[in-house]
Amino acid sequence: MILTTGGAGFIGSNFVLDWCALNGEPVINLDKLTYAGNLENLASLRDNPKHVFVHGDIGDIELVRRLLQEYQPRAVVNFAAESHVDRSIHGPGEFIQTNIVGTFHLLEAVREYWGALPDDRKAAFRFLHVSTDEVYGSLGKDDPAFRETNRYEPNSPYSASKAASDHLVRAYHHTYGLPVLTTNCSNNYGPYHFPEKLIPLCIHNALAGKPLPIYGDGQQIRDWLYVKDHCSAIRRVLEAGQLGEVYNVGGWNEKANLDVVRTLCAILDELSPRADGQSYATQITFVTDRPGHDRRYAIDATRLERELGWKPAETFETGIRKTVQWYLDNQEWVQNVTSGSYRAWVGQQYGA
Repeated sequence: MILTTGGAGFIGSNFVLDWCALNGEPVINLDKLTYAGNLENLASLRDNPKHVFVHGDIGDIELVRRLLQEYQPRAVVNFAAESHVDRSIHGPGEFIQTNIVGTFHLLEAVREYWGALPDDRKAAFRFLHVSTDEVYGSLGKDDPAFRETNRYEPNSPYSASKAASDHLVRAYHHTYGLPVLTTNCSNNYGPYHFPEKLIPLCIHNALAGKPLPIYGDGQQIRDWLYVKDHCSAIRRVLEAGQLGEVYNVGGWNEKANLDVVRTLCAILDELSPRADGQSYATQITFVTDRPGHDRRYAIDATRLERELGWKPAETFETGIRKTVQWYLDNQEWVQNVTSGSYRAWVGQQYGA
């Protein structure tokens, strides 16, 4: 049995769904159900005895202790995090509390549990911490992609809080011997993505006839990773990663934000054309750039391929088409998550 945290969020729910589909091993799923956590993501597992959902916070150390003792997992996979840069700019306190203090309480409970295990189970136990490429800062146009040895240079409250959590995980390995693994991923996209991030937001707005907001000049470059590929990488690192080590997970797909949105528009023009015959690209609108916006991220995932044999299965072209089709096929899910509070937040962030 494994324990996941944040398993009702975007990446976490995709991981849990894939785990249950591909693996007979049960999963305990602990999630606080903040705005981005959604039990509808896990609706297909409602009657699955291999999935046990627990509503709770990683910062609740007594709850985590109880779950560890009751279920005796062989591994913990930590997805739980506040994860949106814009929200961290407006309200950094929640990011500090969840990503730093919450990770600390989780590590403390896990260290206590792991330390009391019999030697054979102690040796087999793993704590996998899921992090982000944003901890490395921003790259220049011609800089080499981020490697695991890059210096940490976080530029937002979000990335700074994730960097701090990475350092805590590293310290618990070197100080206490806790068998940890860390993955730092590039920008994910795919099914169940909460529509505040670029790709789902623009799909949602396009279909609603609303502007497609692009920060600044739209030339911010990101490496795009299909979420199912990210999940397969995590499974592989959990299975065979070297203890105490970091593995960068990327899609080898560097794209400017504006090019991503233009690609979305072209696919929507094909799959769900506007009634007036015009392209969705006419809805693209440039808005004021956000403070401290990193210009470029790029992941060098060579180590993961060389040491563990992992490569992404999807190109950007195949993954983005699957993503657009998923949103077209799941409009009820989109409507349910785009609540009044979400609409108010988008209005505040991008203008009325």
